[in-house]
Amino acid sequence: MTLSASDATDGLTIRPMRPDEISVAIDWAAAEGWNPGLSDAACFAVVDPQGFLVAEFKGEPVATVSCVNYDDHFAFLGFYIVRPDMRGRGYGLRLWRAAMVHAGARVIGLDGVVAQQDNYRKSGFSYAYANIRFGGRPAVLPAAVAPHLVALADVPIAQIEASDATVFPAPRRAFLQSWIGSPGHIGRALLRGGELVAWGVIRPCRTGYKIGPLVADRRADAEAVVAALCAAIGDGEIFLDVPAINPAAVALAEGLGLKPVFETARMYTGPIAPLRIERVFGITTFELG
Repeated sequence: MTLSASDATDGLTIRPMRPDEISVAIDWAAAEGWNPGLSDAACFAVVDPQGFLVAEFKGEPVATVSCVNYDDHFAFLGFYIVRPDMRGRGYGLRLWRAAMVHAGARVIGLDGVVAQQDNYRKSGFSYAYANIRFGGRPAVLPAAVAPHLVALADVPIAQIEASDATVFPAPRRAFLQSWIGSPGHIGRALLRGGELVAWGVIRPCRTGYKIGPLVADRRADAEAVVAALCAAIGDGEIFLDVPAINPAAVALAEGLGLKPVFETARMYTGPIAPLRIERVFGITTFELG
């Protein structure tokens, strides 16, 4: 990345993070209460090695952002954090602009905190829908349809990709393979007549576990996968991020006895391919879509 003269002369530099430095952004996200997964850094690094940026003032990190380019048409922005003691100096805005340069002409998506929606609109983002994080210890678990449930790792990646293509705007094979195979991540799939009709992953986080993605044709199928995932981790607090515009997903979370704990705004800078949001019962991650 080429830095402007002002970046170099006032002590601020902006550069891509090394894979081993992504943990800095994740630690800051944890401090903000975003509750990242324990293996997130390794998974995120495979998507776009140049897409995680850090702003350093006199050699010390002061701000982070990710803008990962999935393909030639779509990017997703996250981890936009300025260190609390360095806010109000314009460092975040300069890092933001560097992220926009990295994305180029691609449509960019993000999940922004509600309080920042107006600022994102000023940067060209338009509101699509809200995502709601539900959390808690499940009060009720539906029965799993055991004969048809298999380990997600045993399902051909092409089958998973085809299903994922209906709910995500860009191909992400490398990410999916890393996400499914990471330490502590558990995936389950529901097959019917050899077809993949529902699948999901649960992963350990700083607090409890998160389920995502959770993709299904029907609520009952999603519930069967959730039951299998929860059975695999035993008793524990879980979190599920659902699109508010999918009433079946909201009903599933509420039926489990989970409560809303956080909300984001999904926003885009331009049009994306039509997605089947009715199949999204849990998004993968607020940071990478």
